[in-house]
Amino acid sequence: MPAMPKKLSAQARARKIKLLLFDVDGVLTDGKLFIFPAPPGAPQSVLEKSANQGGQGGFGFHSQSLIEAKGFHAHDGTSISLARLAGIRTGLITKRISETVALRARDLKLEFVRQGIQDKATAFKEIVKEAGIALDEAAFVGDDVIDLPAMRAGGLAIAVKNARAEVKKEAHYTTPHPGGEGALRDAVEFILKAQGKWKKIVEAYITERGPTVQ
Repeated sequence: MPAMPKKLSAQARARKIKLLLFDVDGVLTDGKLFIFPAPPGAPQSVLEKSANQGGQGGFGFHSQSLIEAKGFHAHDGTSISLARLAGIRTGLITKRISETVALRARDLKLEFVRQGIQDKATAFKEIVKEAGIALDEAAFVGDDVIDLPAMRAGGLAIAVKNARAEVKKEAHYTTPHPGGEGALRDAVEFILKAQGKWKKIVEAYITERGPTVQ
């Protein structure tokens, strides 16, 4: 009988990656949601209107009296700049609809932003097609079971340290830091080191581009 093909290592999978997509709550953040009362007379936000459109499977606040806030880590901001320097495209897929996420995505100049998504695998495949690459050239970073379909669809599945057990079980790589504390930076660093680009990209970031958004 012919020998069975060897299972690809996480490093071998990472060497192919040209696109990195990720969840938001629990990955780009620590998963906590901060709800504040809006100032009297504050106008309804753009994302609140988007949440009211319905039909997308996602959810967000419909109230003019509440504001949803999230915290982001500077190391993750830097990781997007490092990925961009290395020619790796980036984007997010999240079930929630949030003004804060839209602002952060613009700050980081993410190329692909999908909010209000229940079916993350379909969104993942659509973005991969739009990017003009193969599925095994895309990675997804997740933390909870809703992320598993997208993680299974790509070539490299990454779980953050705080991910649920079911997610870690199916991941090819688990980050040493939890979501909201530099997990995305871990993912980018792992990929760039596997591709032999890490030192060169860090040097380019320091000497040529310098910090952008952190």
